[in-house]
Amino acid sequence: MKKLYLAWQDAIERSWYPVGCLSFDNQIYRFVYTKGARAAPNFVPFGRMTDLNIEYQSNELFPIFANRLMSKSRPEYKDYLQWLNLKDRGDVSFVILSITEGKRGTDSLEVFPCPEPNSAGKYEVRFLNHGLKYLSEHSTNRVNSLSPGEQLFLMHDLQNSYDPYALAIRCDDPTAIIGYCPRYLTRDLHELLKHNPSSVKVTVDQVNPNAPIKLRLICKVQSDWPKGFLPCSDTLYQPIAGERSCSIST
Repeated sequence: MKKLYLAWQDAIERSWYPVGCLSFDNQIYRFVYTKGARAAPNFVPFGRMTDLNIEYQSNELFPIFANRLMSKSRPEYKDYLQWLNLKDRGDVSFVILSITEGKRGTDSLEVFPCPEPNSAGKYEVRFLNHGLKYLSEHSTNRVNSLSPGEQLFLMHDLQNSYDPYALAIRCDDPTAIIGYCPRYLTRDLHELLKHNPSSVKVTVDQVNPNAPIKLRLICKVQSDWPKGFLPCSDTLYQPIAGERSCSIST
């Protein structure tokens, strides 16, 4: 079953909370609020999904997620898929949301996947490089010169005032800081680095010199999957809903 989490940022506290989980079994979309929604003091439920205790079901993707996808009628849609290294085959909504995080402008919501072992039992996630627009022209030019498969390196940004787990990404020869890992990955990566730093490999998955800067670089991280390692296992990720469900027509 495909699964994505929805994180919400409190505009007052500036803290992020996992507030919901979307799943899809190739037939029915299901959305449940997680315990992060109760822990967030200023959180307000979405649209018609006002009851935190219910599992919501739909034959179509819920609007709060569908509205975060580029319309297929947009002239740049084919380019968009190429920038994400995707094929226009079947429904790729979940993959698009998992890579792009479903971000919209100054929105306070982010979508992210909970990593699962790949077919080889390894940790593997593709993600968009963050923060390039805040770096120098040299960093942008360095990104444009990268090649698929080229190794990248993680650096703990210890004094980052926004995220104590922040991990910067650098390239080598010539060395340059080229961005940051997404927030949703940093705790996982710290745990993996602590377990076996030599097994954690970050590489260039795809470079898009002609894409908007937020889509310029896709990275891939791979690692051994340690025994007992459980991403998204914090209490805030646990669903609230019991056995009650509600069907929603979109």
